[in-house]
Amino acid sequence: MSSTLIVLNLKTYIEGTGEGAVKIAQACRQVAEDSGIDIAMAPQFCDIYRVSSQVDIPVYAQHLDSVGAGGFTGHAFAQCIKDAGAVGTLINHSEYCLTLANIDASINKAKETGLTTIVCTNNITTSAAAAALGPDYVAVEPPELIGSGIPVSKADPRVVTGSVEAVTRVNPAVKVLCGAGISKGEDLLAALELGSVGVLLASGIVKAKDPKVALEDLVSRI
Repeated sequence: MSSTLIVLNLKTYIEGTGEGAVKIAQACRQVAEDSGIDIAMAPQFCDIYRVSSQVDIPVYAQHLDSVGAGGFTGHAFAQCIKDAGAVGTLINHSEYCLTLANIDASINKAKETGLTTIVCTNNITTSAAAAALGPDYVAVEPPELIGSGIPVSKADPRVVTGSVEAVTRVNPAVKVLCGAGISKGEDLLAALELGSVGVLLASGIVKAKDPKVALEDLVSRI
């Protein structure tokens, strides 16, 4: 596989729920095999085991709490997430924002459990702050562009290049993903040219008429 990473967040879209998640995972797996590009997926919690047990694809949780075992009803427990088949987790998505202290605690809990971490940020300053906490990836996504169909690489490329520079300066071991409005091959190519190692995306693929065709277009320029 290549050094490029695509992470598909299914959010709570009906198209990516239950058996729909499995079908999209199968499309991701096929395109990954054909292209040689790493494609991972973040389904809903209830679908982590369903997807990981049926499709050979890296699965991420959409969130992780820093709680341990015990009386924490309703929380996303790291060990349970891993046991369900996940290899990593998103943290601090703009639709599930956390305080800096909670981001730090969630990263530490994920590390203790052996889970890869992708911390979502919205600008250069928060990207630098996130990098200081030592996640595996920072995914910069201006929230106003999420689901807009307008890629951040076109709307505000400085957010990407600035985040790459800031993250590298703070912690060179942390890699940067580009998010928000990504859906086409030209978007992925632009994200890579701006210095990111891949993309975090959602509706452009999940809600496409044919997710496999959309994924094939996404990787077509690489």
